[in-house]
Amino acid sequence: MPDAAILSRLRAAIDVGFDAQVNFLAEIVRFPSLRGREAPLQDFLARQMAARGWAVDRFSLADVPLAAHPKASPMVDVDPAGSIQVVGTARAPRIAGRSLIMQGHIDVVPEGPAEMWTHPPYAAHIHDGWMYGRGAHDMKSGIACMFAAMDALRAAGLRPTADIHIQTVTEEESTGNGALATLLRGYRAEAALIPEPTGGTITRAHTGTLWFRLRVAGVPVHVAVAQTGSNAIMSAYTLIQALYAHTAEANQAARAHPWYRDIDSPIKFNPGIIRGGDWASSTPAWAEVDCRIGLLPGQDVGTVQRAVETAVAQAARADAFLANNPPSVTWHGFLADGYVLEPGTEAEAVLAAAHTAAFGEDMPARITTAVNDTRFYGLYFGIPGLCYGPKGEGAHAFDERTNLAHNKTTALAMATFIADWCGVEEIA
Repeated sequence: MPDAAILSRLRAAIDVGFDAQVNFLAEIVRFPSLRGREAPLQDFLARQMAARGWAVDRFSLADVPLAAHPKASPMVDVDPAGSIQVVGTARAPRIAGRSLIMQGHIDVVPEGPAEMWTHPPYAAHIHDGWMYGRGAHDMKSGIACMFAAMDALRAAGLRPTADIHIQTVTEEESTGNGALATLLRGYRAEAALIPEPTGGTITRAHTGTLWFRLRVAGVPVHVAVAQTGSNAIMSAYTLIQALYAHTAEANQAARAHPWYRDIDSPIKFNPGIIRGGDWASSTPAWAEVDCRIGLLPGQDVGTVQRAVETAVAQAARADAFLANNPPSVTWHGFLADGYVLEPGTEAEAVLAAAHTAAFGEDMPARITTAVNDTRFYGLYFGIPGLCYGPKGEGAHAFDERTNLAHNKTTALAMATFIADWCGVEEIA
């Protein structure tokens, strides 16, 4: 269990620093850090790291050998040279504990129509103990907790006795290449903590994610004689329906999975973006649909890809036009495996004790049907990947928000975890 005296000092430091934690979160929420537009926020965070005395490494995806790694995902319409990663390293003068990576992603998904938000999406509006804004919940709240935890240790007169890498990355929402880039840059530790908004639970398992694009041809004619042409948008709809049927079959098979058998329909399929046609009074000559489908831990990415391609090909063969004009399937973005944090690691036990000390209750576990970056650490580099963070609502939705009181206690749990995992000593 955490040392009672250290816990008391950290709790006091978190209390004193809470306004600063909230202000820091508001500042980073105000950056519209959409894909390809993350650099200004990363520059701000690099300055914040430098001001704390950490060694700062700012680099782009073009600066690491991503293409050579088998688990890199194809980029989607973003220049790797403009996708910036930042690592701040707090080096211990004396090594007596275990090293740690804390990582958060700063990329956010598009906010959608601003008029559908109660408050402007980047205003960081606070009401009744909640902060609203795109990215406030997913996952800038966790980033603010990382900084607040480190600040609390210093304010309490303590410094870790192991190296800590504080990382802010891009691409979590589309490829995961930002997290992989930090590993390819050479950063390692004996545990990795990713404070995604889990509501104070540890993520036991997450599904994988694949992105792909369907492209369908049509025959354009004047709508007055539409029966003589072929409508590419309607053909795409045929394929979408086939993929929903394929997903239903996959979910039947998922009932045998050791971690997901009790989860309702864990494999999710989503046609997320559609483009097509050139003129409202012409049958469309083309259509594209960007899609996402999940896969379970242990499933092979290539096998799932082939199953999707087969489902599309079978649907096309059953259609008079598509049988002679086959659609294409292009894989881009996520090619992400699922991951299970197997019970029993020392890192999880230390985090669970820190959670109990901060919250006064046991740390629950959750199984999620979304992906996160822990897979890179746990599956490919042998580093326990702990996904644990604050409470919020509305990821990817309108009126996304994070609970500030829960953020405060999460920062205390994280500071306590750092003190126990890395060890601490008095600042001279």
